[in-house]
Amino acid sequence: MTEENKQLLQQIKQSFRLMMDGAVAKSMRDKGLEYHLNWGATLPRLREMADEIGKNYELAIALWKEDIRECKILATMVMPANEVLPEVIDIWMEQTTSVELAEQASMNLYQHLPYAAEKAYLWMASDRDICQLCGFHVIARLFMSGQEPNERGINEYIDQALAALEGGSLSVKKAAKNSLIRFAELGLVYERMAKSAIKRINLDFL
Repeated sequence: MTEENKQLLQQIKQSFRLMMDGAVAKSMRDKGLEYHLNWGATLPRLREMADEIGKNYELAIALWKEDIRECKILATMVMPANEVLPEVIDIWMEQTTSVELAEQASMNLYQHLPYAAEKAYLWMASDRDICQLCGFHVIARLFMSGQEPNERGINEYIDQALAALEGGSLSVKKAAKNSLIRFAELGLVYERMAKSAIKRINLDFL
């Protein structure tokens, strides 16, 4: 790690003390968002920091290694999507334990990966709720950007979405439902497929 990035990392960690919001941190703990260290910094403020820092692969790796909420979220914001290897993303996913971090990583980084669709399908089929959550968040954003799946992808996606809607995780159900709404928005044919699919499990939200 370069000396410049070492100093930058220290400055970032020190700056979190100035942003400390005990009420926000307590509220997160009450909702089950547990981190080793949580300063309660707001997401808009972290986004401002990320914009000031710019993309920085080495710094992102170092930030992620810190067991601090703000460091991990900031890591997802400054990691260049076109430089990070799938193996690194796999490690990050394994180390993701909170819904908040999963959602932030999906929005800030995972949806922009050159191999985003490939990861999304793998994650949707995982037996880990956090992986499924990321998978549905990423696929929803790919649909929003106009990416249309092929026939095999459609069948696989619908199967996973229906399984999630019948599963036990509320956060995964919500993400799957949102992704189906985005899938339906791709066009009339997709809307008909989505409506037909959810009717099979006696749902009707489209």
